[in-house]
Amino acid sequence: MDKKILVIERTYQAPIEKVWEALTNKELMKQWYFEVSDFKAKVGFEFQFLAENEGKKYLHKCTVVEAEPISKIAYTWSYEGYEGQSLVTFELFSEDKNKTRLRLTHSGTDSFLSHPDFEKADFNQGWSSILGQSLRNFVETGKSAKSTCIK
Repeated sequence: MDKKILVIERTYQAPIEKVWEALTNKELMKQWYFEVSDFKAKVGFEFQFLAENEGKKYLHKCTVVEAEPISKIAYTWSYEGYEGQSLVTFELFSEDKNKTRLRLTHSGTDSFLSHPDFEKADFNQGWSSILGQSLRNFVETGKSAKSTCIK
């Protein structure tokens, strides 16, 4: 079992369709997440994005492996030039007409073979910031609020 599995849940004051759109629309993603090369919620779709941490740039390479409209999107997550591959899964649950619970699961992070920039604490801090601040602000207020805390 993956000792570095990470599960984070957040509830947003926004309808599930709005949260889904933020997770899957390339133009919206760049306002709260990363500027992805392109994005389609379609199994087999490959995309990438660049993220920087303390002057070090990491090219993220991803492939969509699950896509269930308005409920689940999952993609592989790896870094160009580094061993390992993880899986990021976003699941959405409608709590009522204008409230959505999101569960993020990031598994397989232990496959990154103890690279100092790919520790569970770093992923936890990054995802907590992205989901708790950037995405929350974006879906609840419509304002761009990018976080760059995850590598």
